[in-house]
Amino acid sequence: MSAFKPADILIPQNVDFTKWSVVACDQYTSEKEYWQDVEQFVGSAPSTLNIIFPEVYLEEDGVVERIKQINAQMENYLDSSLFRELKDSLIYVKRRQSNGKTRSGIVGKIDLEEYDFSKGSQSEIRATEGTIIERIPPRQRIRINAPLESPHILILIDDREKTVVEPLCDKTGDFEKLYDFELMKNSGHIEGYLLNEEAKKNVLSEIEKLGDKELFERKYGVKNKGVLMFAAGDGNHSLATAKTCWEEIKKGLSESERNNHPARYALVELMNIHDEALEFEPIQRVIFDTEPEELLNELKNHYNASDRDNGGQRIDYTYQGIDGSIYIKETSSNLPVGTLQDFLDGYLKENGGRIDYIHGNDVVKSLANKPNTIGFMVDAMEKNDLFTTVIKDGSLPRKTFSMGEAADKRFYLECKKIR
Repeated sequence: MSAFKPADILIPQNVDFTKWSVVACDQYTSEKEYWQDVEQFVGSAPSTLNIIFPEVYLEEDGVVERIKQINAQMENYLDSSLFRELKDSLIYVKRRQSNGKTRSGIVGKIDLEEYDFSKGSQSEIRATEGTIIERIPPRQRIRINAPLESPHILILIDDREKTVVEPLCDKTGDFEKLYDFELMKNSGHIEGYLLNEEAKKNVLSEIEKLGDKELFERKYGVKNKGVLMFAAGDGNHSLATAKTCWEEIKKGLSESERNNHPARYALVELMNIHDEALEFEPIQRVIFDTEPEELLNELKNHYNASDRDNGGQRIDYTYQGIDGSIYIKETSSNLPVGTLQDFLDGYLKENGGRIDYIHGNDVVKSLANKPNTIGFMVDAMEKNDLFTTVIKDGSLPRKTFSMGEAADKRFYLECKKIR
């Protein structure tokens, strides 16, 4: 059996789904007004907004109290018969994005025992980019006593023949429709269907085939490598947090308790990297509380960079209406984003300043118009290179890519008990 399995999935009943479902907590982290608009729209209605911690508020006072309120609201939702529990289930999801394209996925659970986010991992489930260890403890404090999880984790498979997810598209008439609604703030539309037993069996069988070692080695031209079946596309740090919490929880469990404990599994949406609607977007950098010209000059000197195109890696910059590019031949990474990040890590440690990771060049330029702020922009990587790169070279530099724009990120919707 692969590490992806059916789950006991919780779906809310008798709610306004548009108010229930909110975007991933790690979006709009420098745009507090977005989350204020969401709060106003949701009001007192049942909503996943009340059981997540938007990261824009992580640095504010009252974090401990807010976590207590989140856990209490989770308990309240569980006790109030808000949820319908779908035992041993998989859900087929169709998401029409804000750009009009439709992508598909399957919601189920993955076994955290088969996941290792360390660089060089050979596990069945792997991180695609470097994990920022410092980002785990605050998320761990949120999750460790929570009775519920709601995922924004997207797990990718490299299903070139499109045998797992895509065949479900024409069979939705055979399935029970669970939800069908518009997402808030012009973020598109989503539908969910409960797979019947035949479809569920077919999905699991086709996934199993992706784990055949001989086929894997021929596919990627490798030998003596662990079979990579599932790559964390979005929600890397949420998945790493779930793993870290599970490692703590299982220390006090017997072997039989470990086998069945709900915290051993994380709810995810499985997607095919070859879904035509799936596009990789770059994650850009904005540095606050810094001297833009000084930082830029240090970056140029550090890599002996040129203002003219010399065939090297291109990094665009913007600050207070000034736009430009530098070109680097003496690189520290195969990707421009890695070269940039390597420099920023050292510079910020020595000189101070605050970094944020931003989706969308227009947002970068808007933020970088403020004093003491500079934005950097790079092109996106090719999505078809992802599996091969992770298999051969290990995880990519952290915050290398994003699967779509912020509005098209996974919205919280389904839940699962983890206690």
